Amino acid sequence: MTKKVSPKTSGGVRRGERLTNGSRDRCGRRYNAFTLIELIVVVGIIIVLSALVLSTVGYARKKGARARAETEIAAMSAACENYKSDNAIYPRDPTANTSTDALNARTMLDPGTTNAALYTAASLVLYRSLSGDRNLDRTVTAADENYNIDGTALTPPLTQLPPSYFAFKPNMLSPARGNGTVTATADPFGNTYGYSTANQYDPNTGYNPTFDLWSTAGVAPSPTPNPPATQQDLWLKNW
Repeated sequence: MTKKVSPKTSGGVRRGERLTNGSRDRCGRRYNAFTLIELIVVVGIIIVLSALVLSTVGYARKKGARARAETEIAAMSAACENYKSDNAIYPRDPTANTSTDALNARTMLDPGTTNAALYTAASLVLYRSLSGDRNLDRTVTAADENYNIDGTALTPPLTQLPPSYFAFKPNMLSPARGNGTVTATADPFGNTYGYSTANQYDPNTGYNPTFDLWSTAGVAPSPTPNPPATQQDLWLKNW
């Protein structure tokens, strides 16, 4: 009688048998593998975690921008007070109703397109007044003695350098990176800071008791903002 020989085994499992907790190759070696469902679950978890991280980063970035804008508005407001101490009036376009008197925070909500020209002109009056850089080349030199705070020529010119009440950082000006002629002030959201004397100026007496200074905080202009807050309620401002 011939003796029946059993197939050789590897790791307690007969060669050729299907493994219940894994797979095998032709030599009977056991290896593990992910199933399609396991891969889908892992990918889903990665997507959820990525979304959470991105939303957190976006929130932190917006929070930081708001904090920076609040600090800059407070600093420029203090500089306006110092300007008034020397000039008996807050910075204001010397030509009535052209920029700072014409820009109205109550009705002009769009610094990017619709009201961009007024926002820009008013912000340059503020910049020239506080920085002393009246020809917009980012430095205060004898050349600035020839210009008024609205950029028009002075006759006669000043007899000394225009005083500087506030040092604008490069990221507060447009274009950015600290070079080129200044074209506007810039808030952390990429828009122009709003500066207005519209609701305080009395053309009959020249009385100018205060000013409006604000950032639209990146809020897109809308004729019908979501209640209960109005669009201006979401702004960062000095009032």
